[in-house]
Amino acid sequence: MIKGLYEAHLPVSNLQKSITFYEKLGLELAYVQNQLAFFWIVKGESWIGLWESKEAKLDYHPSIRHIAFRIDEEDLARVKEWLQSIGIEIKTAFGFTPAQQPLVLPNNPHAHAAIYFTDPDGNSIELIAPLRLDVEEDFPMMSLNDWCKNEGI
Repeated sequence: MIKGLYEAHLPVSNLQKSITFYEKLGLELAYVQNQLAFFWIVKGESWIGLWESKEAKLDYHPSIRHIAFRIDEEDLARVKEWLQSIGIEIKTAFGFTPAQQPLVLPNNPHAHAAIYFTDPDGNSIELIAPLRLDVEEDFPMMSLNDWCKNEGI
């Protein structure tokens, strides 16, 4: 029945500034009306809604102010350079500095690589790629560089 996540929503304080930011990420503007803009993540499959609101400065919590965009594993090698080229600063996450990212999340029985930054309102944005699914293994969170060394890549 369920085929995937179609939409997610984030609060923003300045819709035009946020439109510019999400366009820099390469998302296609799908719809704008009053204080609302939708961007396609994958056209016809998923999109994100940005709502201009006075309440955009809510205290951060990942359950209400976080979104993760999937990227391909091949993109991990150039994701930092790409973010820097479009003027987006990587943030420290889980104690890992920007220099240590992407990092590998040990979501046993899965492993994902991720990198973190924020939008103009401090909403947490993650770019994430699955590395391994359904493999039982315990390992600590580590940088992708350390993961590759451990895997002999």
